[in-house]
Amino acid sequence: MSDAALDLAAATLADGRRLGVRLLRPDEAALALDIVQRAFAARPVIGAQAQALADDVDDVRRVAEEGGGYFATIDDEPVGVTLVTRRDDDSLRIGRVGVLPEHRDQGVASFLIGVIVDLLAARNEVEVHLLARKEYPHLRRWWQRHGFTVDGSEGDCHVLRRPLPVSVTVPDADAMRALGVRLAGLFAPGDLIIATGDLGADALGEGGLAGAGLGVEGAVISPTFVLARIHPSTTGGPDLVHVDAYRLGSFAELDDLDLDASLPRSVTLVEWGAGVAEPLASDRLEIDIRRGLDPADETRWVFLTPLGDRFDRAGLVAAAKETP
Repeated sequence: MSDAALDLAAATLADGRRLGVRLLRPDEAALALDIVQRAFAARPVIGAQAQALADDVDDVRRVAEEGGGYFATIDDEPVGVTLVTRRDDDSLRIGRVGVLPEHRDQGVASFLIGVIVDLLAARNEVEVHLLARKEYPHLRRWWQRHGFTVDGSEGDCHVLRRPLPVSVTVPDADAMRALGVRLAGLFAPGDLIIATGDLGADALGEGGLAGAGLGVEGAVISPTFVLARIHPSTTGGPDLVHVDAYRLGSFAELDDLDLDASLPRSVTLVEWGAGVAEPLASDRLEIDIRRGLDPADETRWVFLTPLGDRFDRAGLVAAAKETP
């Protein structure tokens, strides 16, 4: 997924309107500034005035000229903005994330940040950071729910960082299965894998990862109706615990499966586990699989996010590079 494929980044709101993301052109700097300032002006005032309210058109135009400005749109109408800048130390900073007050609480900001993370990963960036003012703890919590962690302070702000996924473009189902097998070679007892993807994305190669890669008994297919299956190893390696969380609404429901008992000695793969399975382990591998809008196009975009110290990014990059 590249900047040229932003049209693939689309979702449908509950009322049927289309949510999307597109680049901000330099000649749209005034419109972007208006959205940012209206968004920040609507926030409760605590402490000093938000720096965003002191921005001018030239500030936004400079970011847009460098390709770092993005609009969130509803039915192609800009309703949100974010600016991504490269600092003098070559780090990337997300800033000025704002959504018009009348479009809040519709998931616009979450969608926008998710797309930006994917785009930066596709450019092989490793990490992104941002500042969140300490007077607004709810903003810090919001960013933490989106994979950022507090890593120091800068003035009156927390510095939050997020490792970016390893991005892999996979041309077809066979290549997807091959990627799954290579990833399985990295796994060890106690590993948690949380997989999420578009319907029809062949999550982890339709079991190729688990079956061929780990060497376990039985056909590894989605356990939708029984929620979880255990596949014993045939090679002396770890067993596979394969869970389908599609119909689960919370970690409490997942906890009823008593996965804690098997986790230390098995590889636990939770499909559709985003937002549900994270409390199982802070060290984990999150895998997000996307497909485009054309059902005839078999291309998948796979995003591998190592969290904690267990998974080595270099190993994931090596596995990804073998994909045609």
